[in-house]
Amino acid sequence: MTKPVILSLGEVLWDAFADGERFGGAPANFACHAAILGADVAIISAVGDDRRGRESLAILRGFGIDISHISIVPESPTGTVTVALNEAGKPTYTIHEGVAWDQIAWIDEREEKVKQADAVCFGTLGQRFELSRNTIRKCIEIARVAGIPRLVDINLRPPFTDATCIRESIALASILKLSDEELNEVCAACGIDNRASEEARLRQLRESQNLDMVVMTCGANGAVLVAPDEVVHQPGIAVAVVDTVGAGDSFAASFLLGVLRGMPHKINLRNACEIAATVCTHAGAVP
Repeated sequence: MTKPVILSLGEVLWDAFADGERFGGAPANFACHAAILGADVAIISAVGDDRRGRESLAILRGFGIDISHISIVPESPTGTVTVALNEAGKPTYTIHEGVAWDQIAWIDEREEKVKQADAVCFGTLGQRFELSRNTIRKCIEIARVAGIPRLVDINLRPPFTDATCIRESIALASILKLSDEELNEVCAACGIDNRASEEARLRQLRESQNLDMVVMTCGANGAVLVAPDEVVHQPGIAVAVVDTVGAGDSFAASFLLGVLRGMPHKINLRNACEIAATVCTHAGAVP
């Protein structure tokens, strides 16, 4: 079977927990899990010319990920985020500024890299500053014109939340992935009445934004998928939670691969929930 070719766009960083640092960043986590699940993965990002940057490249290379489009930014450090976990393992983030992944510059060679992909994944956090935002959106526009599936994974990370960015990112996507905690803000950004039921709002998001499908994770309660022909509800998978960091990224990787492989929605949604549940049983986003 030919491996699906997936391109991930955005931040590579290190999460600083109370007990030490762990490799992270939603696009990097997504890339690692997609590679583990059998995809041929490349990532477009930037790291600093420092220890964290070198370790980031080594980790990604270790998962078999193409790192040829990760830029080295000598004047800026590799990104870091301070993470605090509550008793349920839910994280809050302090995302530091002036870092390399804010400076993902466009180079012409990236156009062909995008066109080689079977699907592209991007988020909202990586677009917080203009240079990276312009590069990410140029990649997505190339994919859109080429008819390549484009999954946007909403990452609302205050203070870097912006209704315009949410709305414009969804307009560039063909698949929307979000969490139930993000639903109200996403609907407000897209002009959808939050007084309607969750399912009704997800249907409105799909229809009003011309999306192929919308998938929403619901933490311990599983996930729901709205496609043109059906709505699928998947109950939660009970596990002993260590932390939930990276669970959504692994879900997105599994789900997108299932779509590319033509998997029935019900099976695909369950598989994605099982992968995400497994991630919650160990510390950090990737093995």
